[in-house]
Amino acid sequence: MRAECYLTGHSDPFRESVKRINLYREAGADCLFVLGIKDLDTIAALVREVDGPVSVVMGLAGTPVTVTQLQNVGVARISIGGSLARATFGLVRKAAREMLQEGSFNFAAQQIVDPELNCLFSNKS
Repeated sequence: MRAECYLTGHSDPFRESVKRINLYREAGADCLFVLGIKDLDTIAALVREVDGPVSVVMGLAGTPVTVTQLQNVGVARISIGGSLARATFGLVRKAAREMLQEGSFNFAAQQIVDPELNCLFSNKS
């Protein structure tokens, strides 16, 4: 279950989020999200206040937190939501602008070569 107090402009998003996800936990939820938190200190405080496994969404712009840091404060699960797709669309936008504005294809230097790509999509590692 998720609490979106940080996204909706609640007057006390931390306290309200803790209240809500603890109630979700009491009702049987085992995946507890508070969306919109971007700093490690608040995430750590949330883990201490919640009676259950806290999940976080990372990969959003302005969130310079590492997996190790999240593990160290006790986060149970890390999601990246749509961040990987949005990053891919960012590359597509950059490539399109390069082709349109510069007439070049330098973006292609970042692509995965065919044999490696084929390996990624096969049973063979």
